[in-house]
Amino acid sequence: MPLIKALMIDVDGVLVCGRPSDGRPWASTIEEDLGVSVADLQREFFSPYWDEIVLGRAALIDHLQPVLSKIAPHLSYDDFIAYWFENDARLNTELLGELHQQRAAGKRVYLATNQEHVRAAHLVEALGLGSHCDGIYYSAALASRKPDQAFFEKAAGLSGFPPSQLLLVDDTTANIDAARSCGWNAIQWHEESSLSAALAQIDAAGPQTTG
Repeated sequence: MPLIKALMIDVDGVLVCGRPSDGRPWASTIEEDLGVSVADLQREFFSPYWDEIVLGRAALIDHLQPVLSKIAPHLSYDDFIAYWFENDARLNTELLGELHQQRAAGKRVYLATNQEHVRAAHLVEALGLGSHCDGIYYSAALASRKPDQAFFEKAAGLSGFPPSQLLLVDDTTANIDAARSCGWNAIQWHEESSLSAALAQIDAAGPQTTG
């Protein structure tokens, strides 16, 4: 009997990989395109505010709009968000194909990701990932983020599966280690990774205990 019953798939760096045109980071040419610098965004927005936004403690617009008024008064919040989301949307179609096969075989597929509310909705609805999965567990909704233990405990509880039947697919070492410490199975995703091969190895190895 297969060991894994549900797949928990990371989004950025696994299922969504940068700009649709070339796979580069979404803000690679933002200064040329929109006239706002990455350094200014990091200093004025991401460094001071991102943690509370991605944990659902503050709304994206409440911090981003005033920052744009300060560092790029020519640029509206809506135009910035449209640019960001459209340029952070290259889908891993090969992995989506594998996920389709796993769902057809009876496994559940969930997104397990650090996101704030606006982009989470965009991923599910506008980008269409909702049609490829059975649900999404994301940091702003759970009020905890990977690699915090609470994220994995809450996601497991909501899924209805015991941790031993869950597999996290993630590109970040800290998240892999944290998932395993919570009793999950986990594989670190690389560009050449194969989901089906990893699942076959896990099923062949059988149940494992965690320390």
